[in-house]
Amino acid sequence: MAVSLRLLAPVFLAWLVAVGCSSQQDQSAPALTPEAKAYVRNLQLGDVTMKATDSYAQQTVTEIEGKITNAGDRTIQRAQVSCVFYNRFGEVIKRERVPLIKTTLKPGESRSFRLPFDDLPASWNNQMPQLVIASIEFS
Repeated sequence: MAVSLRLLAPVFLAWLVAVGCSSQQDQSAPALTPEAKAYVRNLQLGDVTMKATDSYAQQTVTEIEGKITNAGDRTIQRAQVSCVFYNRFGEVIKRERVPLIKTTLKPGESRSFRLPFDDLPASWNNQMPQLVIASIEFS
């Protein structure tokens, strides 16, 4: 299964800005700082796809891949994203916070990312989860 979101990248960016610190964030994690909230619009996701493959252990691994671009003027040391998965009724069934940027991303730079999930509930609707920037650490 491959879902191409090339054309939806601007929509994702607008959505990230709109809900970057909404109730969809992990409740156990600290909220974005006001400084980070203002900067979220500068993190652009592109070429986002999702695919499922079977591992050697006969386990399905769902991977979300894409590129993140720092279109702002600040260097980012680290960033995390909350991935929110839903069932067919629109109910949250899994929320996982994972690293999106693990090493320095300078202004104007782009980098590929890969988010693997091997423990998604059977009730998942097999749709792209919501991707919400959960934290940003500046250099």
